[in-house]
Amino acid sequence: MTSVRPTLLKICITLCNQTYSMAFLETKNVKIAGLSACVPKDIEENREYTNLTPDEAEKLIASTGIERRRRTHNLCASDLCYEAAEKIIRDLGWKKDSIDALIFVTQSHDYIFPATSCILQDRLGLSEECYTLDIALGCSGWVYGLSVISSLLSTGNMKRGLLLSGEVSHLCSPQDKSTYPLFGDAGTATAVEFDENAKDFCFHHGTDGSGYKAIIVEDGGCRNIPNPKSFEMKEIEPGIIRSRFNTVLDGMDVFSFGISTVPKVINKFLEHYTINKDSIDYFVFHQANLFLNEKIRKKLSIPEERVPYSLKNFGNTSSATIPLTLITELRNEIEHETHSFVGCGFGVGFSWATVAFELDHVVVSDLVEI
Repeated sequence: MTSVRPTLLKICITLCNQTYSMAFLETKNVKIAGLSACVPKDIEENREYTNLTPDEAEKLIASTGIERRRRTHNLCASDLCYEAAEKIIRDLGWKKDSIDALIFVTQSHDYIFPATSCILQDRLGLSEECYTLDIALGCSGWVYGLSVISSLLSTGNMKRGLLLSGEVSHLCSPQDKSTYPLFGDAGTATAVEFDENAKDFCFHHGTDGSGYKAIIVEDGGCRNIPNPKSFEMKEIEPGIIRSRFNTVLDGMDVFSFGISTVPKVINKFLEHYTINKDSIDYFVFHQANLFLNEKIRKKLSIPEERVPYSLKNFGNTSSATIPLTLITELRNEIEHETHSFVGCGFGVGFSWATVAFELDHVVVSDLVEI
């Protein structure tokens, strides 16, 4: 025993002196089989938003790239995701009892509890042995959800899963020009399945929770339980009237976070996985706003044609933006060809996540409108 102890001690010292990053993750044997999205039929034009003068509306459109958004006043994110899920299940010809996992990513839950994924399992008629999970993330949520569901399926014990991600903007005050013209409503479904011949997913995740106040609804949770004052409308400044139960957005803090963090973490990601930037066909970023996203693109020296946008017609739909952009802007390419992608979601909570993946002749459903 005396001869073993020094060796063990050396190993322990060596391990303690090494730096490990737990933010990187690779998952194998899983592919994206299909994509679908559902949006409300109602369209709101930013040029018709009465809280902006015509000049203000044109300036907002020029800076954000958002001309119009889809908006619902009586549906939940789960309703939009339900329709998207039903559509892709039909288009893939999947039997519902073959779906082993359902992940629902949103910050627009049906209720504080129970988890909305449980409700969706029942609505969709999935097996009672289906693994269900809610993920309460916004802008980075699709990438986080993809890392979770691909990890679940990678061993082959589970064969098929649905990643549902969506948001509705009910908590934005219609009298708040700093939030209302930016956010749209959408639900998406990403169908994934076990495939031993699939290329790996490569992930990197990160969080700086010190910035949690930059995008927040102050009341409504257990920290600040709703009370009559939660719903009092107050004028913060001209054109910004909201309650503590409405979304607050600190645009300068969000911009500073995005422009300083996103290029750095994408370069770190590419370096870690030794990915040549020029070998990636498309970079699909969270659709925050055009000015910020273009700053990120230029910092990374990525050509315009390799960075698609869906902002013009849908605005910022939070966790739905990456799959919605794939569906609406690149449908022909991903249905009929094989392409490589890097996706990066970033925003609320000051959370971010990046993924490299391949889409090979994926089934893409027609956009559902309800």
